[in-house]
Amino acid sequence: MKHSKRNMVMAAIASLTLLLAGCSTAPITSHSTGIWDHWIVYNFSRAIIWLSQLFGNNYGWGIIIFTIIIRIIILPLMIYQTRSSMKTAEIQPKIQALQKKYSSKDVETQQKLREEQQKLYSEAGVNPVAGCLPLIVQLPILYALYAAVSRTEVLKAGTFLWLQLGDKDPYFVLPVLAAIFTYVSSWLSMKSQPTQNGMTTMMTIGMPIIILITAINFPSAVTLYWVVTNIFQAAQTMVIQNPFKIQRDREAKVQAERDRKRALQKAKRKAYKGRNRK
Repeated sequence: MKHSKRNMVMAAIASLTLLLAGCSTAPITSHSTGIWDHWIVYNFSRAIIWLSQLFGNNYGWGIIIFTIIIRIIILPLMIYQTRSSMKTAEIQPKIQALQKKYSSKDVETQQKLREEQQKLYSEAGVNPVAGCLPLIVQLPILYALYAAVSRTEVLKAGTFLWLQLGDKDPYFVLPVLAAIFTYVSSWLSMKSQPTQNGMTTMMTIGMPIIILITAINFPSAVTLYWVVTNIFQAAQTMVIQNPFKIQRDREAKVQAERDRKRALQKAKRKAYKGRNRK
């Protein structure tokens, strides 16, 4: 069940990617038609231009503020995803115990494993697909931003610091920053997990590399969006899911349990010695 839901999500993402990739490349104007061009891309373009005017037609700042506003709008979803991820992390030892218990690869055993996992998720209030929701939401936002910049002449020709927003960063500064902050946000999220595995570590290291390679070939406006959104994500993690506090609390609980067991053993030894004296 868990894997089928994830496959459905990934299929939906792939379908959306193909759909948006085939959209028009004509310039965006008030005369653009269709749900995607007129209601989404055109309004993205208008919003960025309006925000830029507040900063003296500085389109870089317009994109930065626009990105922050988008992140604030989807913040409830991100909080939900974060809390769901924390619950999922806490039940990982039980999941691993079930996988060990039902280690046989026959169909009946694997079906029983899926049923037990689903029951465990339900009892813990965990939605296994919740981790994919931010990606599903942010993917069309990313495409809309790309389309708004590449298809709006004033944004495409806009500049910010050494950048022309419609072109690639000639010095690769933004791609490197995007990769660094992607790693920081991923590392902070991973650090709060009670256990780490090879897949988690590989994703933490691999995703920044993918972002770096992709960002090198993307317009600076999109890469600027990635930088800002990952800075926001890192700050959000520190506020909502502070990994250092979570680790301290987890270690305190472990120590408290050790102290309880030690005190119990001490009390038993004392009681045993008292009986022997009698």
